[in-house]
Amino acid sequence: MKQKMNIRYLFIAVLLTGIHIQASSREGNEPDNKPAVVSVGKKAKPPSDAVVLFDKGSLEHFTGVNDNEPPQWKVNGKHFTVVPGTGNIHTREHYGDIQLHIEFKIPKDAETREGQESGNSGIYIMGKYEIQVLNSYEKTTDYNRQAGSVYNQYAPMVNACLEPGKWQAYDIVFDAPEYDESGTLVKPPYFTVFHNGVLIQNHVEVKGPTVAFNENLPENAQEGPLMLQDHDNKVSFRNIWIRKL
Repeated sequence: MKQKMNIRYLFIAVLLTGIHIQASSREGNEPDNKPAVVSVGKKAKPPSDAVVLFDKGSLEHFTGVNDNEPPQWKVNGKHFTVVPGTGNIHTREHYGDIQLHIEFKIPKDAETREGQESGNSGIYIMGKYEIQVLNSYEKTTDYNRQAGSVYNQYAPMVNACLEPGKWQAYDIVFDAPEYDESGTLVKPPYFTVFHNGVLIQNHVEVKGPTVAFNENLPENAQEGPLMLQDHDNKVSFRNIWIRKL
C-alpha cells in the first residue's frame, strides 16, 4: 500500500474551496473555460521527509538533458535562472508518484511581451507531463496554455497569478502512470495542482505526454526525472523540494 500523503495544508485548502469540477469541463480552449482571477495566500515550508532539490548554491541534483553535463543555468545564492539557449535541465534521480513544491519568478521584462513569449518555462513531471509556467497576470493567451495549465490539455480552474517580479509557488501532487508487463497503459497519470495556495487542477487525467516532452525517455516508464524548460525566457526558480509517495 502506498504511503498516505502527508499534505494537510493541501487537503484543508480543498475542503475550504468546496470545488468539485469535472475535468472534461475545462478541456480545450473554449470561451467558457476562461479562468476567473482570485487572490492568493501564503506558501508552505518543506515537511521533514522531503528531499530538497534546490535550497541554495548548487544545482548538484540536476544535469543537462542532452549532454548529461552540469547545467549551465545561472545560480545566484538562493535562486537560479534560465540561461536562454543552454537547454532544459532535469534531476539525476527519477520519480513516480510525488508531491512537489517549486517556486518561480517571472522576469519583469515579461510585462512587455505577449502570449507564449511572456515569461515562458515549464515544469515537466517524469520529463513528459508539463505544468505551464508563464506570465498570465493580466495577459491573454489560450486558456489551456496559460500559467497553471496542463499544457494544451486542461486550463486552470482559476487564475491565481501574481505580477512579474514576484515569487510564486506550485504545489503539485502527481499520480504516475502504470503499465502492465507488455507495456500497455493500465492507469493514466493524474495531476492535482495548487498555485500560490489555490487549487487550480483537481485530480485531472493526463491524456499522454504534453508538447515538448523529453522524447529520449521511454514512454512506458513508470518513473522519470523532474525537467525544467529553457524556453528562451529568464525565469528563476528556488525552494524546490519533493516527496516520494
